[in-house]
Amino acid sequence: MVASYREKIITLWAVFLLGILFHTQLGLMPLFHNLSVATSEAHETTDIAWVLWLMLGFFVIPMGLIITALFTHSKPYRRLHFGVTVVYSLLNFFHIVADLLVQPIAWYQIALMIILFLIGILLNIVAFQWMHSRETHRLLQEHSVL
Repeated sequence: MVASYREKIITLWAVFLLGILFHTQLGLMPLFHNLSVATSEAHETTDIAWVLWLMLGFFVIPMGLIITALFTHSKPYRRLHFGVTVVYSLLNFFHIVADLLVQPIAWYQIALMIILFLIGILLNIVAFQWMHSRETHRLLQEHSVL
């Protein structure tokens, strides 16, 4: 049986979120080896609350999209979903570029970010296909609504 667009999208978002978690964990791994993770530009007085809120939002939005995809397959939602996937791909691309400007370059992080970017491109493709699909009619027939 071939997976539906919704199943593919939910799976891709879940893999993406696991990758984001691992990206953060990789950045913290030096702590487990008694090494510092601070960069030379870090200041103890810097207020990073806004960064933490942005990180929370970046993680919570896909969670909301996953839950919403379980309960709706309306055309407006599919358009919104596709738009969000494009925004995430752009943000991931710029994150890779930003990581390449930080010295020293953590190539393992770059490799992971490229993998996440490629997962995001795949998510864009599936979301685009879902946006243009007539899957709603088929799903309704399968569940005896029509």
